[in-house]
Amino acid sequence: MKLSSQIKPISYFKANAAEVVRQLAERREPMVITQNGEATAVIQDIASYEATQETLALLKILALGNRQIEAGNVVPAATVIERLRGRKAAA
Repeated sequence: MKLSSQIKPISYFKANAAEVVRQLAERREPMVITQNGEATAVIQDIASYEATQETLALLKILALGNRQIEAGNVVPAATVIERLRGRKAAA
């Protein structure tokens, strides 16, 4: 994905908002909006945004797991399985 082809000034976005939204949904590529020659915002379609948020959430969970492993906060899998089976049998 080349962002250089998806850079537009804010005046273009204002004048062509409906077309920009259609293109975002169709191409599934983000668009950089500039103001006074400087990049000021990035817009993207909702499906891509939601996918990005899900990916970030998973990465945060993995990072948390890695920190717990490094801190020694781990329990052997066999112990966990035994506990779960014990709860299931008690229920």
